[in-house]
Amino acid sequence: MSGPIERNALQVQALSHAFGPRDVLQDIDLRVDAGRTVALVGPSGSGKSTLLHLCAGLLAVREGRVDNGFARTVMLFQQPYLLPWKTVLQNIALGLKARGVARAARRAQARAMGLAMGLDDLALAQFPPQLSGGMQSRAALARALVLEPDLLLLDEPFSALDIGLRDQMHRLLLAEQQRRALAVLLITHDLMEAVALAGSILVLAGSPARICWKLDLSVPAAERTDDWIHRQTALLLAQPVVRAAFELPAQRAARAGDAAAPAVADGLLSTGSPVVTQHMESERCEVLL
Repeated sequence: MSGPIERNALQVQALSHAFGPRDVLQDIDLRVDAGRTVALVGPSGSGKSTLLHLCAGLLAVREGRVDNGFARTVMLFQQPYLLPWKTVLQNIALGLKARGVARAARRAQARAMGLAMGLDDLALAQFPPQLSGGMQSRAALARALVLEPDLLLLDEPFSALDIGLRDQMHRLLLAEQQRRALAVLLITHDLMEAVALAGSILVLAGSPARICWKLDLSVPAAERTDDWIHRQTALLLAQPVVRAAFELPAQRAARAGDAAAPAVADGLLSTGSPVVTQHMESERCEVLL
């Protein structure tokens, strides 16, 4: 007999999935609590989007359980999917309209969220094809956040953006989490993005895919510096299980005189592995030009 669904938490238990004879996911367990961000990383084709679609209810669960105790769940896809015949403001307000919010109120809420996302009144009055890809991504994020979701499911929505725009989107998302206890489940193949945003990182690999490693980052996302993010990403990439997941060659042996890389990055906890904390200047990632 199944137990009650826990409020303000997304729980996935013993989840497996297949498309016809092809097994895609096997024995997936994860949990996302209010105010927390969990990043699921893995190579392209590893089943990340399938898992997210199962969590969103876009695919039927065949084996295992997905219990979503959040009242409002919103999903942000890889593409903005804005309606080209409606203005950006109207696009942001679409969900509010579907909820039955009065026209004046939804326009005011959509405008306020658009401005918060860096879209001025000129941009809000334009149609999506008139905007750059980065501005369209801002509009899509505004459309999601204006609904005040409790759980936000992110399907690599920032992957096509350049490094500057991606950083801006990260900051906007973190600012929303600072404002309220928004839970986020993010899938990405970008390890640096995972390190920048997530409190926990799950590494998905294999065929069928399983969670092969979990990392918990102790430093709050809002307090992470660029130096810390780059250093932790480099250390994460040095882990054999991560390199194997992305089919990277084994790390080359250190040269004489080089400091050995720590087994686990500062502030990271890995399931099934000891915690090693080292502070060495040689861990820094800067390249002097």
